[in-house]
Amino acid sequence: MRTGVAMAETVWKPNTTVAALCEREGRYLLVRERVRGRIVYNQPAGHLEAGESLLDAVIRETLEETRYRFEPETLQGIYRFCPPDNSAKTYLRFLFRGSVAGSVEGELDRGIIAAEWMTYEEIRACRAQHRTPVVMQCIDDARASPGYPLDVISRVYA
Repeated sequence: MRTGVAMAETVWKPNTTVAALCEREGRYLLVRERVRGRIVYNQPAGHLEAGESLLDAVIRETLEETRYRFEPETLQGIYRFCPPDNSAKTYLRFLFRGSVAGSVEGELDRGIIAAEWMTYEEIRACRAQHRTPVVMQCIDDARASPGYPLDVISRVYA
């Protein structure tokens, strides 16, 4: 290193995302969306925005993608996903389990075709169309575990 010259330091950073898991009467809320020319299924999900809390992000993303008001009840889990076609990218997904209230009028987010309530069997049957393998893992984890209370997330520093 040369003295007196500040060198730019590159720090690797994962993409932070949030996702909502809603189950009602044996059906799970998924979105059908178009991604890079493919039609895929995913939980309502998206990126954390600057200055936004994790809870605010999952509420906003669910509203934008489904037009439902989401009420987070538990943190189901935290997932790390590295796309096989881009090893330089990593996503950290915070999955929140909760319920939805009435829907709100408006357009669905760009790329979203529809919000759909699907049974577990229907979701398993279309695994080849899941956006990532994390979609099924999240549902399987929710079926096996009740998740964690929201107070595991700092209200001040979330």
